[in-house]
Amino acid sequence: MANNGTDAAGGRVSLTLQANTAIVRCSNPDMGLMDPQMEAELLGMVRHVESLAGLRTVILTGGQPDVFIRHYDVAELHRRSQGMRERGMRFSSQRLVPAAPIHQLIETIAKSPLVYIAAINGSAMGGGFELALACDLRVVQDGDHELGLPEINLGLLPGAGGTQRLARLLGESRAMEFLLLGRVLRPAQMVELGLAQACVRDALAHAQALAQQIALRPARACAHIKTLVRGARDWPLERGEGLERTFFCDCMVDAAAQPLMHAVGSKQRSISQPPPTA
Repeated sequence: MANNGTDAAGGRVSLTLQANTAIVRCSNPDMGLMDPQMEAELLGMVRHVESLAGLRTVILTGGQPDVFIRHYDVAELHRRSQGMRERGMRFSSQRLVPAAPIHQLIETIAKSPLVYIAAINGSAMGGGFELALACDLRVVQDGDHELGLPEINLGLLPGAGGTQRLARLLGESRAMEFLLLGRVLRPAQMVELGLAQACVRDALAHAQALAQQIALRPARACAHIKTLVRGARDWPLERGEGLERTFFCDCMVDAAAQPLMHAVGSKQRSISQPPPTA
């Protein structure tokens, strides 16, 4: 079990451990932009967090007021694009571009048994919004914040899974509208569209409360639910159902489930009541 109040920090990314929750804060004094340094530090930090024993949830949030991650550094993207043009680089769907650190980060989140919560404490566009979409749950802080994927306004498109995740969450028609027009959302709209669980005054505090609730549920069941829900759109129904019944049986033999089933079976509490605190 991680110790309360343990802190570690890099230049752009810091870590606080509270019981079984890791809080990862991203900060860049230059307008809160993601840059190659933050990208690399985030990947390294998440890999470190994944190696820690006893964790159940990871909260990603911004370390500056009113900024989650504003977006990727456009000046950096422009420099890269000029270099690519000077080298005469051409691209084809027949030869896919390898994954960069941001893509490896998002893949790590997707495959992790831990539950990732984005505490969106301010503006999050482009790569910042894509990172939030990659999380399992999202809580957004109310305020005059900009949220979305407006890359079309640069002549670009989202490059870290944004087109794929937004289409899965919103549906093809709505995602097409948002991406082609570069629509930017306000916090309350995130909840209305089903992109966030809550719009609150303090995103981090709400995310911590969610993490505490998740920690009451057995880790094995939570990890299996994450795998099944994330794979549901990609698998044939028969495979999903087969995995579901297999994971169901795996939870049946989990020691953590035994007292919970006993309490309901012996009418000590209702199935609709959450597990008691430890």
